[in-house]
Order: sequence, then structure tokens, then C-alpha cells
Amino acid sequence: MKFTANQIAGILEGEVEGNETIEVSKLAKIEEGTQGSLTFLANPKYKPYIYTTNASITIVDRDFVVESPIKTTLIRVEDAYKAFSQLLEYYNQVKLNKTGIEQPVHVSDSAIYGENIYLGAFSYIGDNVVIGKNAKIYPNVYIGDNVIIGDNIVVFAGSKIYSETEIGDDCVIHSGSIIGADGFGFAANEMGEFQKVPQTGNVIIEDNVDVGAGTTIDRATLGSTIIRSGVKLDNQIQIAHNVEIGKNTAIAAQTGIAGSTKIGENCLIGGQVGIVGHITIGNNVRIQAQSGIGRNVKDDEVLQGSPALNYGDFNKSYVHFKNLPKIIGRLNDLEKQNGSE
Repeated sequence: MKFTANQIAGILEGEVEGNETIEVSKLAKIEEGTQGSLTFLANPKYKPYIYTTNASITIVDRDFVVESPIKTTLIRVEDAYKAFSQLLEYYNQVKLNKTGIEQPVHVSDSAIYGENIYLGAFSYIGDNVVIGKNAKIYPNVYIGDNVIIGDNIVVFAGSKIYSETEIGDDCVIHSGSIIGADGFGFAANEMGEFQKVPQTGNVIIEDNVDVGAGTTIDRATLGSTIIRSGVKLDNQIQIAHNVEIGKNTAIAAQTGIAGSTKIGENCLIGGQVGIVGHITIGNNVRIQAQSGIGRNVKDDEVLQGSPALNYGDFNKSYVHFKNLPKIIGRLNDLEKQNGSE
């Protein structure tokens, strides 16, 4: 896709200073800009690069003062950073704006879908599925029976959405995600053999949720595994059966949450955090990377370590832990002194 400086200025409500007809087809950092690329200048420390960049177009603040000759065409806006972000969003919408049904696909006769849908090749839509308008279902996606999906959903290639799952509006499901697989439910019999406990519940994902690539969300044993509105899940996260995650909580990659744990609203959870089952984590909790959570957590706590401690206590303790060899040496010296006396 190519855009002229005039077209970009129109999208951003900006003013062109230079060649209005020059075209760009790619984005670049200002220090790496080449012919045909678009960049921006927002951070003052990158100001020297505007005089050397080969980018065809650069977005700058309206009050930017040119102090030496430049080759790039400028587009002046109120806030260069916000304008560039707006342009990225627009570019993404254009890039992903696919419509129509490719072949081959399988769509059940009982499935219902809204207008402006895109179904990529080799996708499978099961019985009684309901999909809203403006949905983008990329190739090799599996959507099982009785799934309900809202408007403006994007499901990227290779994702699997098992039966009875419910997904709200404006959600993004990235490639390789598996939503609604059986929870890890087994019970040992009298011979010590594990027998499967049927997982008869479902997964409910509310509005404006992002699910990262390779993330798995298991269906409930009974009832629902629930991901509330605005939750952001990174890649390769495991969410077990009957977990509930509160609104606007963000969780980084490789975190694992065991069954029936409830996590509150507005929490931030770092990468590789392990959370045991059947506990409750409050609202506004901050958990540092690689922490292990084995107890209930109150609102507003900040935790680190494994098992996790209060963040301040952990840092104080860690100072002593680093000095442990010296401390042991001093104790040994004291014992020798006491022994000699």
C-alpha cells in the first residue's frame, strides 16, 4: 500500500512542508529511514537524525524548528507521537480489512454470521455458531459447535475455539491460541489410576480482550472460566479451569494460573509467574516476574519472590541474602573467638 504526503496529512489533520505528492509504502525508525519510508520525530534526543535520515516523509510537531537543510518532507501536527500512533492504527485497519469467504471452508448450515465477514481458507465453522458483523476469521481457524462471537472480532490463523465458548465484541485472538480445551481434571481410583473428570463448562471472554499467540484458556469443570472486559493476555499463558480474571488486568508471557483462582481488577502480573489454585488475588495487585503465589493476596499488594513476599520485604531480605557468605564467615569467626576464650 502506498500513501502520498497529502493523503497522510489529511488523515492526521496535518500540514505538508515539502513534496505533497511523494509516496511512502513502509514505516521506519528515523535513524534507519530509507527512500519510500515514513518516520516521525517526537523525542528531542533523536533530533540530529532528521538532518541525515533518508526517509521520504517525517511527522513532526507543529513548533519544530528546522535549523539545517533536510531532505525529508515534513508533516506538521499537534503531537507527532500521537499522530504516528494514529497512523499505525489506521494502517493496521487497512491491512487487516479483508472481506469475503475464501475456498475451501466449511460453514455449517446452522451457523449465522453478520455482514462484512472474512473467512480465510480452510477455516471450520461448526453447528449453531453465531458470529457478529465485521469479523475476521483467518485461515485454518477452528470454531466448534454452539460458539457465540461478537462484533469486530479478529481470530488469527491456526487458533482453535472449542464448543460453547462465548466471546464478546472487539476481541483479538492471536495465532495458535486454544480456547475451551478440557481443564486438567483427573481423580485417582482405588488402584491409583487417574480417571478423567468430565469438563462440562465453558469459557466466557468479555469485550475488548486480547489473547496472545499460543495462550490456552481451559473450559470449566462446571460453570465458566471467565476473562472479564479489557483483559490483556501475552503469549504462552496457561489459564486453568474455572479461573476468573478481573477487568483490565494484564498478564505477561509464560504465566500459569491453576484452577479456580480468582484474580481481581487492574492487576499487573509479570512473566513466568506461577499462581496456585483455589486462591483469591485482590484488585490493583502487582506481581513481579518469576514470583510464586501460594496464598490469598489483598488489594494493592506488590509481591516478589518464590514463594512471593511483600516487595519491600523481599528487597530488604535479598540484600542480606547476597551477603550471606560474608555473614556466615563473620559468625564462624565469632564462634572461633568465643571458643578460644
